[in-house]
Amino acid sequence: MSNVKLAIALVLVLWVANVNAQQKAPGSDRNKHGCIGSAGYTYSVVRNDCVRLFEEKIRLKEKTPKGSYTSDAVVIFDKSRQRAEIFLPGSNGSSILKKTKVKGTTVWKAGALVLATQGNGYTLKKSGKLIYVM
Repeated sequence: MSNVKLAIALVLVLWVANVNAQQKAPGSDRNKHGCIGSAGYTYSVVRNDCVRLFEEKIRLKEKTPKGSYTSDAVVIFDKSRQRAEIFLPGSNGSSILKKTKVKGTTVWKAGALVLATQGNGYTLKKSGKLIYVM
């Protein structure tokens, strides 16, 4: 075998070995809380557990979609309903809202976010603007 062919063969072998070394085993992408992202899990602060957002029951629809699709926000309450955890599309992590009274109405607030009950559903406002409804 010529030196050129030997060199090409050696480069290919090393490249294949490098690609195989970079591949992770399924389920090995656990975050610091032990949640496996590739299986659809993310960490919920109020539950102190891994959850799949697409399995959660309280989903709010975007009030004014910007594209040809509507995104959902997910709400998870703690057992006492004193805290609401909001997962917004495109956000890194979640926001924790605390239960309070505003003008005699129970709402959950954190900064500019306000979650309120409306009939059998919920509304989510940011800086006073309605952004999600259920």
